[in-house]
Amino acid sequence: MSLFILASLIDPAIGLIFWTTITFLLLLVLLGKFAWKPILTAIKTREKGIEDALSSAQSALNDMRELKSSNEKILNEARAERDTMLKEARDIKEGILAEAKTKATSEAERIMKTAREQINNEKNAAISDLKNQVAKLSIDIAEKILKSDLSSDEKQKALVSNLMKDVNLN
Repeated sequence: MSLFILASLIDPAIGLIFWTTITFLLLLVLLGKFAWKPILTAIKTREKGIEDALSSAQSALNDMRELKSSNEKILNEARAERDTMLKEARDIKEGILAEAKTKATSEAERIMKTAREQINNEKNAAISDLKNQVAKLSIDIAEKILKSDLSSDEKQKALVSNLMKDVNLN
């Protein structure tokens, strides 16, 4: 019997082939009607999702490149603006220093002029005071000399006659 079973499995009967074929075709129809369409729809949906994700990734990559380019541009503009501001600050500093130097120079010249005038005035006052003191001393000395020389009548007459000789009356 075992050989019979074995032979029947190796050499199938026509009925078995017929029913196996009908079952297979029925299974294909059922799968085609109920399983293949949802599976294919799910696969197409999945493909569309993947394509959308890839296009979104490409769009994001392009956006990132644009953003990077924009950031570089903004950074360069900021650097240029910083350089301009630093140059303006240096120019303002130099202007303030030059103005302060000019003011200091003119103030120093004014102070020097005032000091010279004050020194000159004090010098003139000192010279005037010295002249007054010399004149006073001269008068005091002349007075003392005259008092001692003119103590007698004879000395007075001699002085008057000497003075008259020195004076020319045209």
